[in-house]
Amino acid sequence: MHLSLGQKRTVLITGGAGFIGSHVVRKMVLAYPSYQIVNLDKLTYAGNLENLKDIEKYPNYKFIKGDIVDGDFINNLFSKWNFDGVIHLAAESHVDRSIEAPLEFVKTNVLGTVNLLNASKSIWKENYQGKRFYHISTDEVYGSLGETGLFSEITSYRPNSPYSASKASSDHFVRSYGETYGLPYVISNCSNNYGPYQFPEKLIPLFINNIIQHKPLPVYGDGKYTRDWLFVEDHAEAIDLIYHKGKNKESYNIGGFNEWQNIDMVKLLCSLMDKRLFRDKGESEKLITFVKDRPGHDLRYAIDATKINKELGWEPSVIFREGLERTIDWYLANVTWLDHVNSGEYQNYYNTRYKQ
Repeated sequence: MHLSLGQKRTVLITGGAGFIGSHVVRKMVLAYPSYQIVNLDKLTYAGNLENLKDIEKYPNYKFIKGDIVDGDFINNLFSKWNFDGVIHLAAESHVDRSIEAPLEFVKTNVLGTVNLLNASKSIWKENYQGKRFYHISTDEVYGSLGETGLFSEITSYRPNSPYSASKASSDHFVRSYGETYGLPYVISNCSNNYGPYQFPEKLIPLFINNIIQHKPLPVYGDGKYTRDWLFVEDHAEAIDLIYHKGKNKESYNIGGFNEWQNIDMVKLLCSLMDKRLFRDKGESEKLITFVKDRPGHDLRYAIDATKINKELGWEPSVIFREGLERTIDWYLANVTWLDHVNSGEYQNYYNTRYKQ
């Protein structure tokens, strides 16, 4: 089903103050002035409205603070706005945190998703023309690969962490609502994202931040875990295409075709940072510290993105070194943003800008 681009439409984007979500919100607000974009975010530690200062006064943008786990709140929100579409990004996403507090991931990623599905089903009342529920997931639901092979859309699910298990469960609920109730949905599973505005608990911004401050760079195990890296703006472009042109009841894998072993990626990051900070060659690499591996650590992720390329014409536009350089340059040019995150000051932005 193709959605008409010129049609007026009210679209809910959940988790729109987060890293990927803020890029999607910005793209949709700027690209589709006839759309009313509603950004729903709980503003947990990873939700930062400073990510969207440049578009917060646009007439087709509205921010609402709320929790997808609150079913009554979600039902009332849908009744008020009568959404035509949902782009669902809100999620607890950090694997280490899921190991420490798995129930929080079940609540947000599973219960929260089901609340959104129920509200969509209720408000649309089987009148699904022009409606779409788009659920964004992760390649981690597929488990771990050996040294060869790629994840495709028909790869069996084998999640190995509480985080990936909660995302796998939410994927299954979305599919079940399509089969049981006819709800029009699409799902995408992406590889590791990186780029501007990422909260510095994830590997790349954490290490950029630590290098700036001469802090250790903790690398799990022997550092030979392999990840496929996807520049966040390429991901936002793919989300736009899938939302408008994807086929109902289909899933699409989104990958960057940028496989790197962690240790090699970290060494490249160190080299680029040394040049930009005018440090001696190899200075930042001395900060690398190998630490005890985390439980259930997947060896390798790699995405086969053939389907989205053939059906929708998408392919990544940013090679990894270029994307990493752009990411580093952004963080070095936005030290105020980084300082606010490090100090927690960013969490006061909602009170000063939105709360009356």
